[in-house]
Parts: sequence; C-alpha cells; structure tokens
Amino acid sequence: MTSRFLLAILAITIISTGAAWKPKGATLHSMPVAGATSQPIGHFEFCKRYKKECQPIAADRARLKLTEELWNSLVEVNQVVNTIPAIEDIEIYGVEEFWNYPTTAADCEDFVLLKRKLLMRRGISASNLLITVVLQPDGSGHAVLTVRSQMGDFILDNLRAEIRNWSETEYTYLKRQDSRNPGKWVKIKDGRDTTAVSGIR
Repeated sequence: MTSRFLLAILAITIISTGAAWKPKGATLHSMPVAGATSQPIGHFEFCKRYKKECQPIAADRARLKLTEELWNSLVEVNQVVNTIPAIEDIEIYGVEEFWNYPTTAADCEDFVLLKRKLLMRRGISASNLLITVVLQPDGSGHAVLTVRSQMGDFILDNLRAEIRNWSETEYTYLKRQDSRNPGKWVKIKDGRDTTAVSGIR
C-alpha cells in the first residue's frame, strides 16, 4: 500500500455515522475458541512479505475497553475502508488468493488488513484485532475483522456498514488469528444455529 493512499484514507472524516453508542449485541457472549489450526495460505504468504505484522505479542493484552470514542473509531474506519471498490484477487492480481494492503481495489481479506492497520494506528492492540475466516450462507468463504472487547466480540465487514456482535451475523465461524501471536491461528467453536440468523443482512 502506498503511503499516499494510506494518508488519503486517514484524512477522510465521516461527518455523521448515524450509529448510536450502545454496541448492538453488547450483552452477548464472546467467540469461543479452541486449539491451534492451519494458517490460511494467503496469510502465510502475507507474513513472508510483512514479517513484522506476524510477530508474537509480548503479552495477551486485556480485552479492549470500549468507549464512545473507540466505538466511533471502529464505525468510521469500517465505513471509510468499505468505500474501496470490492474486486476479487483473480481480477486484481491474476491469482486466486493474494492477501495485501489495497491501493485501488480490494478483496475481502484486503479490507480486513487495512482496517486492522488503521485501528492499530489509533492505539488498539493487535491482540484485539483478529483476522477471521467464515463461511457465508451460500457456502462461500469470506474474511472479516473481529474486535475483542469487554462487551463481546464485534465484526467489521466489508459487506455491511453496521458493526454487530459475531453471534448476530449469519456466518459460520471457522478460525481466526491467535490473540497472542498474529502469525498463528485458532479454531472457533461456533455452536450456533446459523439458520436462526440466516435472514440477517
């Protein structure tokens, strides 16, 4: 990602997000995880190019304490980054899977990488910004950003402007980054009946 593009993104200010400060689904449980699992090949290749992005975290920091200011930052970054045109990797790079910071267009994981980077620049720990792999109701793969907080785990998604608790989305959750080591991944124990929320869009 060029520094010029990053500065342009950072300079954008959303005048009104229309989002109320009580996070939707704030009383619901956090995402349960269990045990190590395989790292997506796209992320493996990304880590080879951006080694500093995938180093172990000195300590598994406490979950993010959400404030109105932090929530507004999440909403703003999600909405701003979502204005980037969504195009699949094969059209951008000529390959099926290539994780990278976007310059002019982005696949789902590219949106996640940029949101994570911008939120880290705003002081949120990498341990609370986790790339997450899910299945959509039609069975296709997708990537979203999980924000770990004391009020639950929330999802930033390029397919919607609204930020929701993970359990209020229609996805089946497969795996996400380890909060202690961004280069490692853990399984998600998604025992929900996703048909109950499959109508959510």
